[in-house]
Amino acid sequence: MTTHTVVMIPGDGIGPEVTDAAKMVLEAAEAPVSFIDRHAGVAALDRGADDVLPQDTVEAVREHGIALKGPCTTPVGGGFSSVNVALRKKLNLYAAVRPVRSLPGVKTRYENVDLVIVRENTEGLYSGIENLITEGVIVSMKVATREACERIARFTFRYATHRERKKVAAFHKANIMKLGDGLFIDEARKIHEKDYPNIKYEEVIIDAALMRIVQDPTQFDILLCENLYGDIVSDLCAGLVGGLGVTPGANIGDKDAVFEAVHGSAPDIAGQNLANPLAIIMSASMMLNHISATRQDDSAGAAGVKIKDAYNKALEDGQKTRDLGGELGTREFAEAIIDRLNG
Repeated sequence: MTTHTVVMIPGDGIGPEVTDAAKMVLEAAEAPVSFIDRHAGVAALDRGADDVLPQDTVEAVREHGIALKGPCTTPVGGGFSSVNVALRKKLNLYAAVRPVRSLPGVKTRYENVDLVIVRENTEGLYSGIENLITEGVIVSMKVATREACERIARFTFRYATHRERKKVAAFHKANIMKLGDGLFIDEARKIHEKDYPNIKYEEVIIDAALMRIVQDPTQFDILLCENLYGDIVSDLCAGLVGGLGVTPGANIGDKDAVFEAVHGSAPDIAGQNLANPLAIIMSASMMLNHISATRQDDSAGAAGVKIKDAYNKALEDGQKTRDLGGELGTREFAEAIIDRLNG
């Protein structure tokens, strides 16, 4: 059996706890992976690094092509810049993929939610280009290039085809931002018409799209978004199914991929065995599916399916952490999944 080296980035706050839980589950599932640890965020600074994203962490991901990452702290309104944004830019992880689905045993206001948000990860307002024009006047630039718009559209339709999804909806504000958002939907439209006419396609103005999601999320399938819209939409959709603690995430480029828990580092509960590790465990299952698809390793895909079935069964049996109305701690929830790995 081939073993795939994965760069583990534990992150800050609850990150080490939830990534340790994911390691427990992966080992019990006999997933064909081994780990090397690298650090980012406050954890890297605490270890003497000069930057929140040390070069050895970036180089390790480049060498091995895949990473599993816990949450990293990002200060609001000041301090150091986002580790997540820097990692995506340096590794050209241009596609953020966030599946959102209703889970057994997790009751919300919505049922049968099954969405995938695909977010352009490198441009838009998150390019971080801001200038002080004069006292009290700041300009933030929203960047759009044809190359990046075409690339994310092609990725989305290709993903839809491989996953046998039926419909792509491109969210935009081209009625106001006629050039930037206009370019985004123009490229999506061309990719659809030329290469993927078998997949249904629609364009929806972002504010109307959010209203429609809240009214009935089942009317959508795959949501194609530019960077800022995708960030907002993915968190909104997570709220439909129980929150960020039950939604996985991936950042994918042509060469490298980083799978991560998309929730925060929650320093207020760090070290107390209270955090829900499900998001990072779900992301680990996504990682195994990615390894299976890109490296033709069926054993990785089988382990990913086994883990998914096990956490679904655990939730169905009422095994939940406190944020979901249960009483299990971080480690105990991982053990509940492990208990169900073999049916």
